[in-house]
Amino acid sequence: MDHLFLSDVHLGAFDDRSNRHLEQKIIALIQYCTEHSIRLHILGDLFDYWMEYPGDVPELGMELLDTLEQYNRSVYPATYILGNHDNWDRGYFTELGFGVSSDYYLFEADENRFFLHHGDGLSDPAYQLPRPLYHRIIRSIWFTRLYQALLPPDAGLHMMKSFSSMSREKTGSEPERLNQWSKNLLNSSTFDFVLSGHDHIARKETFPSGTYINPGAFFKDYTVAYYTNNEIKLVKWSADDYKLIPLEDK
Repeated sequence: MDHLFLSDVHLGAFDDRSNRHLEQKIIALIQYCTEHSIRLHILGDLFDYWMEYPGDVPELGMELLDTLEQYNRSVYPATYILGNHDNWDRGYFTELGFGVSSDYYLFEADENRFFLHHGDGLSDPAYQLPRPLYHRIIRSIWFTRLYQALLPPDAGLHMMKSFSSMSREKTGSEPERLNQWSKNLLNSSTFDFVLSGHDHIARKETFPSGTYINPGAFFKDYTVAYYTNNEIKLVKWSADDYKLIPLEDK
């Protein structure tokens, strides 16, 4: 089975027309993966802001989520690693058939071992990639309970959209942090591939002990990572041509 990795769609971040255009682009990609039985891995921040209240799910990307649910039921449960913009899931994504992780996900393909995470940091101290204090606070259960106690769903989502906009604008300035961390992990483990998103910079870094690849921000250039025949590469999704277009390594 081939594998496709995407990150940082940030659906909901833009005006209505742009959001709709972006949603249609990724829906076409999911349909392509369904038709070709490609296993899908979402490395976080599918949404620019997402917070479930008890009994209340954001009305954001419903057509996209319907398409993904169909994929999950008919092909394979898509991996969904929750990012720092869509971490506040109360079980809805699991109900839709995703394999959900709030930290990292490991799997093997063709005897290659993969380590997947979002990139903002890991809660397990053994991996020595601590989340910034701000991210640790807003991911904590006590913050979520206080936030939802003070703000009803509509106001809470409106406030989260503002926070997300500020956070997204600060992203993308430190690619070397994830490059070096991935190199160290590959050197000290038996993983062959490390993948993450978060910093919005598409690139492939090949080290003697393995490969780190970041598919970049889908909302910017429609880039994803594609694994087939023991090889992983950066590609671009062309919805107009309905195909994946190879890119030069970055």
